[in-house]
Amino acid sequence: MSSGKKISIVILNWNGSGFLKRFLPSVVSCSKGNVEIVVADNGSTDESRSMVENNFPTVVYLQLDKNYGFAEGYNRALANLHSDYFVLLNSDVEVTPGWLEPLVEMMEQDSSIGICQPKVLSLDRRDEFEYAGASGGFIDRYGYPFCRGRILDKVEKDLGQYDQAMQVSWATGACMMVRSGLWQACKGFDPDFWAHMEEIDLCWRAQHLGYKVYCAPTSVVYHIGGGTLNYNNPLKIHLNFRNNLYLLFKNLPGSQLATKIPMRMVLDGLAAFVFIFKGEFNSFGRVFTAHLKFYGNLPSLLKKRRNILNTSKNRSIHLTTNKSVVWNYFVLKRRKFSEIIY
Repeated sequence: MSSGKKISIVILNWNGSGFLKRFLPSVVSCSKGNVEIVVADNGSTDESRSMVENNFPTVVYLQLDKNYGFAEGYNRALANLHSDYFVLLNSDVEVTPGWLEPLVEMMEQDSSIGICQPKVLSLDRRDEFEYAGASGGFIDRYGYPFCRGRILDKVEKDLGQYDQAMQVSWATGACMMVRSGLWQACKGFDPDFWAHMEEIDLCWRAQHLGYKVYCAPTSVVYHIGGGTLNYNNPLKIHLNFRNNLYLLFKNLPGSQLATKIPMRMVLDGLAAFVFIFKGEFNSFGRVFTAHLKFYGNLPSLLKKRRNILNTSKNRSIHLTTNKSVVWNYFVLKRRKFSEIIY
């Protein structure tokens, strides 16, 4: 890698010794140049530290005093680092030879790109996209995230159909590169998210500051997904519903806020009743408590919203589409990105 820029690859770990032992070898062997690899430990109680220090002597082990969650854990870890680029990498990701170069080249060639991601494929089904990121993320008209290669819970096979570099709405937190100066300008992730959708919020705020977000599909990584919380975990359901409301309230333009938040209330209510119909009463309760948390945090969210909009340099943000993935998926039976965004 010829740019000479320093890169910190930061893996946030919590009791993930098994993942680190399995996936750190690919990160070490495939990440060349002016690169430091950092494991930031979120107060683990397993043998993670001894395993890394005994088996990966070139890896920096940064110990945090407790589990701060994904968002604040990364905030605290990156505050200790001084590089040109940060790569946030999940502990359950296998990288491939040459994965880093396309990300750096993209950022070096266009200073307006503040965040980028690789193509993310499934580790277990290597010809399919992975749920958390695929080939770049988008948001539909009602605030639902989806990806090139993943619509709601349906993932596509990777046939090279999304191999072109493209400006996207958000990059996955499973593997994203961000300019350190942009990270600092945004003050990192919003810690109130704790985990889930904090990367979408960061990408939205980056675009408010005039930066673009891109996917560089010539960079390829493989992700297990659900390594910390599986997709049907009640806590994950709570965080996704709550954080999606946080995301929209903080970042939507005023012209859309008054219509889209009430519509999401209706759609979330319908989703809650679907949980009841399926007998998933705990999940129903998690939707309810997510909304209570949102209402309780409105004063803080309003303050954040005012700060974002007052400092915004770009009100025409490449983030939302006027398509509804819910309508397309359930009514029109369209399950592919290319069938919805065309």
